[in-house]
Amino acid sequence: MAIAKAERLMNLALCLLGTRRPLSKRELRESIEAYVEAGSGAEKGAAASDDSFNRMFERDKDDLRELGLVIETVEGLDGEVGYLARRDSNRLPPITLDAEEAAALGLAAKVWQQARLAGAASGALQKLRAAGLPEDVDPYEAHGALEPRIPVHEAAFEPLMLACRDRRPVVFDYRKANAAQPGTRHVEPWALECWRGHWYLAGFDRDRGAERVFRLSRITGRVRSRGSGFTAPVPDVVTVRETVASWAGESADRSARIRLRADAGYPLRAKATAVRELGNGWDELDIPYGHGLDAWLVEFGPDVVVLEPAELRADVLDRLRAVAGG
Repeated sequence: MAIAKAERLMNLALCLLGTRRPLSKRELRESIEAYVEAGSGAEKGAAASDDSFNRMFERDKDDLRELGLVIETVEGLDGEVGYLARRDSNRLPPITLDAEEAAALGLAAKVWQQARLAGAASGALQKLRAAGLPEDVDPYEAHGALEPRIPVHEAAFEPLMLACRDRRPVVFDYRKANAAQPGTRHVEPWALECWRGHWYLAGFDRDRGAERVFRLSRITGRVRSRGSGFTAPVPDVVTVRETVASWAGESADRSARIRLRADAGYPLRAKATAVRELGNGWDELDIPYGHGLDAWLVEFGPDVVVLEPAELRADVLDRLRAVAGG
């Protein structure tokens, strides 16, 4: 079935590209064998045969347009509609990409490996191949010892990406790490960015009248669009990663002391400025302390005990109580 459809699409494309004048449905039906066979079922009746051909032709025409073929619709002097694909309208300029640019395209396509637009991303790379992308350059090839992975698990990713592109305000329910119940947020979305395996949205929070960053995994329910335009200017550079990093203690100027199980918390160990063995399966660590460290420590559950400062210990306990009561 797939081969037959591909052959039919190819024949239709060749007919439309090879003609100097618009071809009517009738002419295309008589020229392409698959259409002749589709309309030859006399037992179905002429009307049923015409309906079958019309549906097939419209689907094929839409498929070719989706693949990038520019098909013109021209009405003749006799009122009959004709179709053609001019060669000058379907000719792309030479594509020149170096290995780094091709790798960037491949990485962008990998973002969609678990999203609905995976097919569109793959089709875009195929079009670049057809337009002259060198055969020795593989956009999907990993250029380095480690292959980057950018998973897209959150259902909110695609509607938020489209809202950022179209500059459309959105509404969603968001549960903060220290909250038992989610709250409604009205946001003008600016940009999405992946940081340490998690996706974040930066935008203008209308309810708070300020810029905010939201972690997509904490968005609950459906993202709803709102038709009104943006009320706040969009900055030229949206520093999502820098904002999240500062909240996670990346720019910390203080130190915290925690107790950590000996076989757990390797990300914390990587950031520790000092590690001391306590025995009985516990270690003591000094780690940088900045805004957001309490939320990070909560993720390690019973493997972490905050010793000091007292305000950090209190923040972690508040978050744990909220999770337990949620």
